[in-house]
Amino acid sequence: MAHCEHVLTAAGPVDTVLARMRSLGAALPAGDGVAVFNRVYLAVTEAVDRHIDAGRFPDARAATALDVRFAERYLDAVGTAAAGRRPPACWRPLFQFRRHPGVRPLQFALAGVNAHIGHDLALAVVDTCRALGCEPVDLEDEFDRVGDLLVALEERVREDLMPGPDLLQIADPLTHLLASWSLERARDAAWAAARALWALRGLPDVAGAFTERLDAAVGFAGRMLLTPLPR
Repeated sequence: MAHCEHVLTAAGPVDTVLARMRSLGAALPAGDGVAVFNRVYLAVTEAVDRHIDAGRFPDARAATALDVRFAERYLDAVGTAAAGRRPPACWRPLFQFRRHPGVRPLQFALAGVNAHIGHDLALAVVDTCRALGCEPVDLEDEFDRVGDLLVALEERVREDLMPGPDLLQIADPLTHLLASWSLERARDAAWAAARALWALRGLPDVAGAFTERLDAAVGFAGRMLLTPLPR
């Protein structure tokens, strides 16, 4: 892999976004849908930070740049919603249904992961390439390692938030919802979208239309994941 040559200077360190996520989590009721996702994402970001500190990324600077820009897109969406403005379409279902009594914690967690992986990750790759003066291929190792951490965490989330086997039968609607979405597929789609956006960087109108369609499609999937279910 050809590593990125420039040092990230515009974004803050991982500690800054971790502090913002911890502050957000402390301010929200535990059952709030955004709080549920925030706990999941905080655990991911802490794991990435530990791996960076332990030297497990081929290019620590690139990994930090990607991690920070990725997190900032989520935090910006939260801030936009809190200010009464419209966040990206991918995040709107979670903000709209965050207090719905018919939505289960696992649905909130996966809807947030869907928005963040399906939309934000592709844009964060492009943001990082622009900041570091490199190509998406230069970030592929970092992207894959972050993705591996996300997959491991998704498995833990399903274990922690999944209803017990006595409650979750094969005919349970939640079973069908969970089977309809895959983090692995979302990660692969995010990488393809990042490469497409980078290829379109000289055509801002086309890139803008592509991003808008991506945002809307991910938002639609999120709305399906948050379908209220009987308890």
